[in-house]
Amino acid sequence: MSYSDVKIAPSVLSADFAHLAAAVAEAEAAGADYIHVDVMDGQFVPNITIGPVVVAAIRRVTALPLDVHLMIVQPERYVEQFAAAGADVITVQVEACPHLHRVLQDVRALGVQAGVALNPGTPSVAISQVLGDVDQVLVMTVDPGFGGQAFIPAMLPKIAQVRCMLDEAGSAAALEVDGGIGPQTAADVVGAGARVLVAGSAIYGAEEGVTAAIRAIRAAAAEGLTTTTRWPSGDQRVF
Repeated sequence: MSYSDVKIAPSVLSADFAHLAAAVAEAEAAGADYIHVDVMDGQFVPNITIGPVVVAAIRRVTALPLDVHLMIVQPERYVEQFAAAGADVITVQVEACPHLHRVLQDVRALGVQAGVALNPGTPSVAISQVLGDVDQVLVMTVDPGFGGQAFIPAMLPKIAQVRCMLDEAGSAAALEVDGGIGPQTAADVVGAGARVLVAGSAIYGAEEGVTAAIRAIRAAAAEGLTTTTRWPSGDQRVF
C-alpha cells in the first residue's frame, strides 16, 4: 500500500446479518478495499458477535481481503481458527495480550498479517515495543463493543502520535482507525496519518446507499491527504 493511498474497510457489524452475503457483495461492487469483521466475546467488550464459521462463510463470497479484529480475551486460543477460516489480517487488542510479541509472531507464522489495536484509554506507548512485529496498527476512536457510536475527537492527536512512531521506527505497517468514521470525520483522521478507514453505520446505514456512502468517504479522505498533520519528532507527549 502506498503511503498516499487510503483504503476503505466496511464493517459488517452494521450490515443486515440476514443478508450478509448480499451486504458483502454490495460493498465489493461499490469499490471497498477490505471487509472488516468485528469479533466480540461478551467479555473483553459488552457484546457478542460472530466467530470463525461466519468468517469462513464471508470468505466464500468475496475475494476482498478479510480484516478480522479480535476484541476477545485470550485471542491466542483462536488465531489459528480465524486464519484457517480465511482471515488475511488478524488484529488483537494490546490490552488482551500480556504476551503480545508471542501472539503477533504466532499470527505471522500462520501466513496472516498481524495487527495490534489500542482502545481510546490506552496510550500509544503501549505498542512501542512491537512496531517491528506488526503489519497494521488500529487506533480505536470509540470505546469498542457497539456500532454507531460518535467519534472521539481527542483521538486525533493519538493517531498523529502513532503515525510518528511508525515513521520513526521505519515501519511500513498500515495505520487504521475504527469508530465514528464517515464523511464528516474521514478528512481529519487521514490528515492525522490514518490510511485505512473502517466504517460501519456510515456505509450500511446510509440513506443514500452503500455506493454513494463509500464515494463520500473517499472524497473526504482525499481532502485529508492535502492537510496532513504531524507532531514534531521530539514531542514527548503520550496519548
